[in-house]
Amino acid sequence: MSPMRLIILVGAAAAAIAAAFLVRGLTQPRTVMQTVTEQQTLVQTKEVSETNVLVARRDLVVGELLSPDDFEWAPWPENNVVAGYQTEEDNADAISELSGSVVRISIYAEEPILPQKLVKKGETGFMAALLTPGMRAISVEISTESASGGFILPDDRVDVILTYQAQVAMAEAVIERPVTETILKNVRVLAIDQVFYQGESEAASQIGNTATLEVKPEEAELIAHAQRLGTISLSLRPWADARDTGSRGARTDLLQGGNSPGNSVTIYRNGQASAGLGGS
Repeated sequence: MSPMRLIILVGAAAAAIAAAFLVRGLTQPRTVMQTVTEQQTLVQTKEVSETNVLVARRDLVVGELLSPDDFEWAPWPENNVVAGYQTEEDNADAISELSGSVVRISIYAEEPILPQKLVKKGETGFMAALLTPGMRAISVEISTESASGGFILPDDRVDVILTYQAQVAMAEAVIERPVTETILKNVRVLAIDQVFYQGESEAASQIGNTATLEVKPEEAELIAHAQRLGTISLSLRPWADARDTGSRGARTDLLQGGNSPGNSVTIYRNGQASAGLGGS
């Protein structure tokens, strides 16, 4: 073989080998090295000390008489406890002590209980806080016989009955005879003597000398006038009547002298009473 052919063959072989390596390099996957810097956020947690604070279990409106079910203990940050808050650590009996109080300023659910917003039993202004807005409190003398045997308790509902002497014109003469009529219906009893609230552990009856009733301003005048006319008795009503918003049946005509003793004469004909006539 001539030297020229040998050189050509060697060159072709070298070119073939180079081409093979080139094709192999192109077909293999390439690994790309990339450096990624991740930003890390460090969250620091701080432990907060808590204590149990007395709060309202529900919204409490002005004038409500509170029971143990109206309170509850709730966790509260110690750094946010201010003067006046009731804590379980300092006063574990706070719920029983505040039960029977009356709301002076509205309190919202889960709001801490402050003493300035309540009126405790026996404190000045307790009866005024117990009254429904627009109503009045008036006391009447009672006895066991005139108050359903002592079974009328605070927050009960009663009818007010007046018994007095009226002049009756009979066939031959004018005589006096007792007349009894209901002058007011469905009245709330605020207190019997100085007892405002009856707990479950107390007696089932309360015998006193006076009953304090919650009435409208004109009804207070009626009761005051009726006590001068005769004897007041209280008739106990069922609890179901507490939400009765019907007529109170107030006999306000007694304030103008209608059918009151000394101001009228009731005439009976054939056993039936006729309209009263003006008297002296």
